[in-house]
Amino acid sequence: MAPFAGFGATSAIAQASPDFRFGIIADPQYAPVPPNPQGTRFYANSLWKLSEAIKTLNKEDLKFVATLGDIIDRHWQSFGDIMPLYDALTHEKFFLLGNHDYEVAADYLNAVVRTAGMPSAYYDFKGGNYRFIVLDGNDVSLFSTGPKHPKQEIARERLKKLQEAKAINAMTWNGSLSDEQFSWLQASLDKAKQAGEKVIVLCHYPVFPANVHNLWDSERIVDLLTSYDNFVAFFNGHNHAGNYGEVSGKYFVNFKGMVDTPDTSAFAVVEVFGDKIAIRGFGRETNRTLGIRAA
Repeated sequence: MAPFAGFGATSAIAQASPDFRFGIIADPQYAPVPPNPQGTRFYANSLWKLSEAIKTLNKEDLKFVATLGDIIDRHWQSFGDIMPLYDALTHEKFFLLGNHDYEVAADYLNAVVRTAGMPSAYYDFKGGNYRFIVLDGNDVSLFSTGPKHPKQEIARERLKKLQEAKAINAMTWNGSLSDEQFSWLQASLDKAKQAGEKVIVLCHYPVFPANVHNLWDSERIVDLLTSYDNFVAFFNGHNHAGNYGEVSGKYFVNFKGMVDTPDTSAFAVVEVFGDKIAIRGFGRETNRTLGIRAA
């Protein structure tokens, strides 16, 4: 995809303002249904929460806003309720998909990516001296394809091995990258390094630290990412409680879910400086400062 118009980096010397800012929304998980019995998911409330978040983000100087998956909780019709709200967003918008986005009738599975306005299930885009790599953690899973799809057998085999190893992330609602996507990820990292670009990866699922929500193949992804000195951070949702980890100055930030709680939202503005990334949280989201090590 083409770089953002006017999206350039400035010197980090005596830097008072960031090179650029972008917004993050995780897990709106909308559905026109009552809260779950545990009182931890308020699905219908995400419509007004998202509308209020968009009003706030429109007041910010942002290059884009990324939604980290689980746009809906269930039902194909839910997309028709929530996606039009994004028309009010004045910034460029990017989406990726989560497990709940595939909680639709089998006839609609092949239309989910297009309905979210995505160029493909995984892709990358460039802005300034950064490349943003968008991963599809649903690629090899039990829910993103029909039961006769070849990836289903691979998914069952991967899950079985994890279950036999008593892995904490051996859950039916997690997924993994296909070998094809993993190779693409490596090629994208190489492309960014050759171009002198830093990298931020966006995904619905976490990969670090170890957690019940992590991708099935999280270890190989962390090993690959942390082997690149231009990789800076991995941003994700899925674990609505949020989480955080660091490996040798490389950051893994799990943003909190918007759908949780009846009246408190969660979203963030990310400010990118030459030597740090500052996350400014709204509602339940945590403020963080992530120092960027020189490559």
